[in-house]
Amino acid sequence: MKLNLVAPLTKALKVMTTRELSFEIDFIPCRFTNLPPTKIINWLLTESSAHFKPARPWGFPTVIQVEVSSRCNLSCPCCPVSIGLERPTGHMDFGLFQKIIDEIGHTILVILFWDWGEPFLNPQAYEMIRYAHSHGIRVISSTNGHLFATPHHASEVVHSGLDALVFSLDGITQETYRQYRSGGKLQQVLEGITRVITEKRRLGSETPLVNLRFIVMKHNEQELHQIGSFASSLGVDLLTIRKFHMVHSGSMEHKGTMRMSPTQPKFQLPPIDQSSGRPLRTLNNPCRNLWNCPTIHWDGTVTSCFMDFAEKRPLGTLGTLGFKEIWYGPDFLELRHNFRKRWRDLPLCGDCSNGFVGGDVGSESNAEAIAFPRPL
Repeated sequence: MKLNLVAPLTKALKVMTTRELSFEIDFIPCRFTNLPPTKIINWLLTESSAHFKPARPWGFPTVIQVEVSSRCNLSCPCCPVSIGLERPTGHMDFGLFQKIIDEIGHTILVILFWDWGEPFLNPQAYEMIRYAHSHGIRVISSTNGHLFATPHHASEVVHSGLDALVFSLDGITQETYRQYRSGGKLQQVLEGITRVITEKRRLGSETPLVNLRFIVMKHNEQELHQIGSFASSLGVDLLTIRKFHMVHSGSMEHKGTMRMSPTQPKFQLPPIDQSSGRPLRTLNNPCRNLWNCPTIHWDGTVTSCFMDFAEKRPLGTLGTLGFKEIWYGPDFLELRHNFRKRWRDLPLCGDCSNGFVGGDVGSESNAEAIAFPRPL
């Protein structure tokens, strides 16, 4: 495989000389200035690790995903929380979150503040965001939006300094919306979006960036031509049109994944080959999660990525072990080694959309993004 190193080396040199770094996560901009040397050095080591994929990483994660809560107030038909996580559910304790930040906060740039469940059901969520910010960490979160219809949550999320808030809204009418967001009320979500934006403007705050995320499914494809003007009218900062993530493990297919798949291949992740009716395998798996962005569940269990929702491959538990012991532990080292040799044979990795043409979760999850620049 021919490695093109010119672009990453040029970027690395610029970061070292300016101490400024910019990148995007799902089209959400992440910009850093006056980065401490420790974070710059670790970023260089981690990016190099993700590129060359050694069994023992040269740096610590710069991005982590934290499951603040595994409980939810909706019951979406394809979500593992609704189907059954096959593990206990609960809220992460602030003490555990604090332990994570205290140990590796000096290397982390961004926390993805959700996994499976509604993160803001955790009563300590805003305290956690503030603590992460005190260590110079950007925090991005995702929500179904219902809680923000209450003044308390709308006010707290703006005051917490959260950097970006993704509202998942997959229909512009209640009839369409309820087909996937089972138990949800569209009007309540719209009220939540409005309250957060109103509070931002009242305080003259640039954050959180409000991102409306529309996941394309078979039942809402007909609303695609309206979603742009709909999002703009709400006053959000960003609209992302998300591809429908299909899991080809067999078990999830039987839970309705294929039934809800959009008809247009450009909105399928990965796209279905029209002749075979299946996605096409790719030669090289682009996954970076084993070298950056592990997932930490609410009870401290560390997994390789968000797709291990049932903890089929737990790699260690914080509290019993430190993060460094898990990151460089035998289970993680063996997993990385096996991934390099035979990723198709590994549970989870072999079924992941990353292993199919057009299925790169890191770069191909969104079909389109529209920004709406707005004055404060």
